Amino acid sequence: MSKLKLVSWNINGIRAAAKKGFYDWMEGLQPDIVGLQETKISADQLTPEIMERKGYKCFFSHAERRGYSGVAIYTRHEPVSIKEGFGVQRFDCEGRTLVEDFGDFVMANIYFPNGAQSPERLLYKMEFYDAFYQWANQLTKEGKKLAVCGDFNTAHMAIDLARPKANETVSGFMPAEREWLDKLISAGYSDTFRMYNKDPHNYSWWHMGTGARQRNVGWRIDYFFTSSKLTENVVNAGILNNVHGSDHCPVTLELHT
Repeated sequence: MSKLKLVSWNINGIRAAAKKGFYDWMEGLQPDIVGLQETKISADQLTPEIMERKGYKCFFSHAERRGYSGVAIYTRHEPVSIKEGFGVQRFDCEGRTLVEDFGDFVMANIYFPNGAQSPERLLYKMEFYDAFYQWANQLTKEGKKLAVCGDFNTAHMAIDLARPKANETVSGFMPAEREWLDKLISAGYSDTFRMYNKDPHNYSWWHMGTGARQRNVGWRIDYFFTSSKLTENVVNAGILNNVHGSDHCPVTLELHT
């Protein structure tokens, strides 16, 4: 039996993160699989520094709009297959999803939409949630073990943000968004961090430019969820809130396979 260390991180621009020591940090931690969100890079901007990391294969999904969205996966383990998106063009065109099948389990690395910009984007977010939910449930019905990581852009419970009362009508903590996470959990998916840590004041995102991180006025919106069959393989999960370089910090999952 072996143990896998998985990391998920919204890095708010992979080129900016590289300048802040991202690759030195990754080399020091030596994770097996890293899922990145909000890479903000197009295919023609990829450099050897980004693509040629010793011991890792890397895969990117790019948004059609330059400098926007995007996800990536670095992995030490050769996937059986990899695909972009989950088959809905108006969502897939934003470069938000990479799915890798490792044989023992499938990992979906997803940058879920932010609904705060407008009512239209909130609707888009909720429709993205529902399309993902249908796709994920179909996969689990086929017998696949599924890990879903990424920036979900929603804090689930009052414990998951510093100021829940003040944000009840703000996208990211609205009832419909939170109820969708309830629905995901009711379908058998586990919020792996809460399997090991029930404490408040554990956040993964802080508003930039207001000193929120220094005061720990944050939100927990980055997750690893596992389907019921894969939850049996979970060893540990955590938040690396001492790691800087983005307005988010990394979250982790350990599996035995």
